[in-house]
Amino acid sequence: MPTDNDPVIDFDTAHTARVYDYYLGGKDHFEADRAAGERAELVHPHVRTSALENRRFMLRAAAYLAGQGVTQFLDIGTGIPTEPNLHQAVQEVQPTARVVYVDNDRMVLTHARALMTGTDEGRTTYVHADVRKPETILTAPELLETLDLSRPVAVSLIAIAHFLDDAQNPFEIVARLIDAVPAGSYLVMSHATADFGPEMAEVARVYRESGMPAQVRSRDEFARFFTGLDLIAPGITTPHRWNPAIEPPESMDSRVQFYAAAARKN
Repeated sequence: MPTDNDPVIDFDTAHTARVYDYYLGGKDHFEADRAAGERAELVHPHVRTSALENRRFMLRAAAYLAGQGVTQFLDIGTGIPTEPNLHQAVQEVQPTARVVYVDNDRMVLTHARALMTGTDEGRTTYVHADVRKPETILTAPELLETLDLSRPVAVSLIAIAHFLDDAQNPFEIVARLIDAVPAGSYLVMSHATADFGPEMAEVARVYRESGMPAQVRSRDEFARFFTGLDLIAPGITTPHRWNPAIEPPESMDSRVQFYAAAARKN
């Protein structure tokens, strides 16, 4: 079994983190990832816009929560490091903030060691684990050494839950993660949808055909992830409409085809 010191990377099968890197214009992906990304672009020419707007939402939401006094962040499905990253956004506001990144692609681990360095006052670390097994995240020594789970934590699941189909119990997974953090914690999520057009459903099909699980969900289904939590204004919206500096044009909705929201646990 590979260890963290001996990363094993599958060059022949597309991985969501590396396809996302392709969308963002990165260089840390392989032919299988490019092929999947190119096929996705054929069915949804604005899929890169979706990736960019999701990332901007993540950075805005993280900075907002840091401004509300949150100093602990758990980012699951972090992907290959791209600057600015979440820890840079929050430590600019809260230099003592602690951030744990989680991903199941060993290529992410390889880059994380070199790139995910935070402020001297704060702390940043990486956990190699799978969101489908939340206990492996919550009991990871790296997490327990970095975060105090008796104090509020912002749990970030950006563009990741749509890679969990219904058979994998995504609602139960998210509920387990939120159950593990105390009152005053937050959940930040975005999720692909076909509510704004059929293109994103076609992207999900391309992903499945490329060996990656994918399932779009409706607004009502997305809202279910926030059951029992208090949504932060503007509530459930699209990533580009969650408290932007400049109001985007209406045409962006059909391009992005995602929902986004942040909520507080009381």
